[in-house]
Amino acid sequence: MLHVETRHAIDPATARGFDTEALRRNFHLGDLFRDGEIRLVYTHYDRMIVGGAVPKGAALTLDQVKECGTPSILDRREMVIVNIGGTGQVRADDTYTLERGDMLYLGMGAGPVTFEGEGRFYILSAPAHAKHPSRLVRIDEAKKVELGARDTSNERVINQFIHPDVMPSCQLVVGMTQLAPGSVWNTMPAHVHDRRMEAYLYIDLDPTARVFHVMGEPSETRSMVIANEQGVLSPPWSIHCGAGTANYTFIWAMAGDNVDYRDVEMVGMEELR
Repeated sequence: MLHVETRHAIDPATARGFDTEALRRNFHLGDLFRDGEIRLVYTHYDRMIVGGAVPKGAALTLDQVKECGTPSILDRREMVIVNIGGTGQVRADDTYTLERGDMLYLGMGAGPVTFEGEGRFYILSAPAHAKHPSRLVRIDEAKKVELGARDTSNERVINQFIHPDVMPSCQLVVGMTQLAPGSVWNTMPAHVHDRRMEAYLYIDLDPTARVFHVMGEPSETRSMVIANEQGVLSPPWSIHCGAGTANYTFIWAMAGDNVDYRDVEMVGMEELR
């Protein structure tokens, strides 16, 4: 079963007037993983698609998505699939077995995508201008960057999977950041990158734990309370950072004008309101 929701782009002036309900309706990703379903959110932020697939004993195939305007979803797109569940299989141009934490890149033209097994599959897709080889990147093959410190409660490891230092892609850049026990802050000091949107998915949270995700213009910040396996759409004009009630993992994904996410505009703590 396929379910597709469309989210239109929101400008910063409009977002300033949102209450909690409107903020969550436009930016919160709260229902991506349902047993036996493929659920997608087609966004008007760089035409990024964010979604989930949970086979739960029966194969699920993702092929035509009306919103893409092509016979099959990967005819003019690339895709990254992250397994956040048990062992699962993905069939496209080949058959791939994904353990928890592995990421699969599928290049443009890889064909319909079938999900099987015990996996819980997080789906990311963006338009592509060239065909790059499909590749399975296991979590122990990701490039690891250690950042932060225990003193500032942000000791973490950034795992770069779909990244120029690891493999080529058209515009998708995807990684996974794991916070150490006792650390709760991510991406602080904050920054913006107006050339790219970003999507966050928070995982490895206990049922009663929450992340307070901060977004908005630096002078007009807003927050949303996020539970396990929920996410956030972060528009290009917005900061994106957060703090949890315990340590957690988050998957970050970007699409847009380039793949060099180091060209950010840092926001000083004194600028935040």
